[in-house]
Amino acid sequence: MEDTTLLETEAGTLVERVMQVIRQRISARTLAPGAKVPSIRGFAETLQVSKSTVVEAYDRLAAEGVIQSRRGSGFYVAGHLPPLSLAELGPRLDRVVDPFWVSRQSLEASEDALKPGCGWLPASWLPEAGLRRALRSAARTDLTVLADYGTSLGLPALRQLLARRMADRGIEAAPDQIILTESGTQAIDLLCRLLLEPGDTVLVDDPCYFNFLALLRAHRAKIVSVPYTPSGPDIDLFAQALVEHRPRLYITNSALHNPTGATLSPVVAHRLLKLADQSGLTIIEDDIFGDFEHEAAPRLAAFDGLERVVHIGSFSKSLSASVRCGFIAARRDWVERLIDLKIATSFGGGRLSAELILSVLKDGTYRKHMEGLRERLSRSMGQTSARLEALGIEPWIEPRGGMFLWCTLPEGLDAADIAQRALAENVVLAPGNAFSVVQSASRFLRFNVAQSTDPRVFTVLQAAMGECG
Repeated sequence: MEDTTLLETEAGTLVERVMQVIRQRISARTLAPGAKVPSIRGFAETLQVSKSTVVEAYDRLAAEGVIQSRRGSGFYVAGHLPPLSLAELGPRLDRVVDPFWVSRQSLEASEDALKPGCGWLPASWLPEAGLRRALRSAARTDLTVLADYGTSLGLPALRQLLARRMADRGIEAAPDQIILTESGTQAIDLLCRLLLEPGDTVLVDDPCYFNFLALLRAHRAKIVSVPYTPSGPDIDLFAQALVEHRPRLYITNSALHNPTGATLSPVVAHRLLKLADQSGLTIIEDDIFGDFEHEAAPRLAAFDGLERVVHIGSFSKSLSASVRCGFIAARRDWVERLIDLKIATSFGGGRLSAELILSVLKDGTYRKHMEGLRERLSRSMGQTSARLEALGIEPWIEPRGGMFLWCTLPEGLDAADIAQRALAENVVLAPGNAFSVVQSASRFLRFNVAQSTDPRVFTVLQAAMGECG
């Protein structure tokens, strides 16, 4: 009787509901590993559904490895289940705050969790209608788009469009200098594979995007950081680091810096490039937040002409994190080697993702979406800043756009402690030391203003501050 009620009240298709009944019985141990699952005819009668519905449900569960089919005998619960651990049902409160902390907590949080510390927009802020229209268009296109690998460089039409977009920012990159990747992260990974050997030194900003640190550690690089100021890296300390450490690479954000929201000034950009030229330094310029700007900031690649600067980006922050598509714009003599690395590590590119991105960029959806998004973020920036200041949390600067506020806590408070307490209340924060090589940001938190619209964020934050004060 309880199973029948479940079918009548829960959302989803009948097949999904039948699957859920079986999963619940396995979870409750009423169906143990190796036990026979109810017969198709008997279960259909019990749940008052058709036999074909149960057949499809069992087939899907078998495909997932939940149950197994034994020819002529029926279906059985698969394998041995691990002991039930309640600790695994909640967030990892004891995880050390490291470069993986924010990513793991944000990606693994439950659907009802609040994520002011994550680095992406809420799904409701993205152009749903345009994405669905692009998906419908892709479904009607030639089968090769749905089934085949992309070319080694990537979809030509998208590379041509990206070349025109870069030209608008003063970057001269021909389509054959642009390589499509699965993401901005893959773009950096390929460049690290090309340019680094284990033990090589890489300069980063302090603070910087925490996944830069995670990726560089995966490549066994030595990481040296330079303090970041409201106009770019501290140029004197940058010059000192070049002499003392002789780095191979410098990885930074152009446009709006992550996590600070700062903007590189033309003066610092020119001095930076002069130092890079003198020391033989290569710069990876991550332009992932470029479309969030109200007014374009300097691009190192525009000043440099893609000689010492490699320009990368993706659409995961502005369009969809699910449609994975990034790009590299590099000097011509690196392109063939990058293609070899791309084939070795991921073979062909994601052709379907590239087609979807192209469709949204071409039909005007993206331009209109970004115009509205910039205004919406500006409003949220002001509202979030005011709410934080009411709690005694001060923004480091007032960003010229984007989604991030880099904020200082009142004296005596530690961001990691507050983040751990907030996590227990299902609120994911981004403590400053996750972004800092030298661990100098213990009083900082990064807030995503698009993810900070729920008043409970500030209620939980205030309570955590009170407990830690």
